[in-house]
Amino acid sequence: MHPQLTDRNSFDDEDLNRRKPASPARALPEPLLDSDEAASIMKIHPKTLQKLARKGIVRGVHIGKLWRFRASEIEQWIDRQLAS
Repeated sequence: MHPQLTDRNSFDDEDLNRRKPASPARALPEPLLDSDEAASIMKIHPKTLQKLARKGIVRGVHIGKLWRFRASEIEQWIDRQLAS
């Protein structure tokens, strides 16, 4: 009889070692915002945001000619500015 179809108490150690652990649920990656979307959250012009990103003041990803930002990074930057 197949090990998975038998009573749970009848498994031996070898059967348990052959079982694969359940894979953890993968979280979806956070969507990236473009310069216009991120700048609107910050209430600044997109070019100003891009300048801040180039200087390393705001974290962003430069992909070709485009900048992308995580909303969580923008929120953290705002929180840091309010705390100082």
